[in-house]
Amino acid sequence: MKTAQQWFAEYADSHQNPTNKAIHWLAVPVIYATVFGLLWSVPMPFAGLAASEINWAMLIAVPVLVFYFSLSFALGAGMALFTALVFTALRWHELALGWPLWLSSLLLFVVMWLLQFIGHHIEGKKPSFFQDIFFLLIGPAWLLSFILQRLGIRYQRRCD
Repeated sequence: MKTAQQWFAEYADSHQNPTNKAIHWLAVPVIYATVFGLLWSVPMPFAGLAASEINWAMLIAVPVLVFYFSLSFALGAGMALFTALVFTALRWHELALGWPLWLSSLLLFVVMWLLQFIGHHIEGKKPSFFQDIFFLLIGPAWLLSFILQRLGIRYQRRCD
């Protein structure tokens, strides 16, 4: 398995242009949230799980967070915190706003991906996920790595 540094080095190769980077700072977290928003909106087929308010977003978050923790504890903890904030916002949307969560998620998802493709057009390189689908998970962690560095938090595993 690749280390966080290896993933980030490959990801950074197609994210050098300042405009593309700026777009990613907006679009990547929103896309992450909207994917969970779409999953949150899919009805649970099991009455017991639905009654306990467990949903698809929560179930899918488990392997996603395992992946982040496999890169490093700090990245996993940071992504777990961000995911908890996303889930809090999704729950708030569900309770407080008068339109469906799936609709908001879908509209934002499409708009943010359009921005991403504009950014990559400006960059002159294809999005990394065309090379490896796991890069869809690397984008949020890559951004988090800059925040952790700024805070002086080491995110590499000891063997990196």
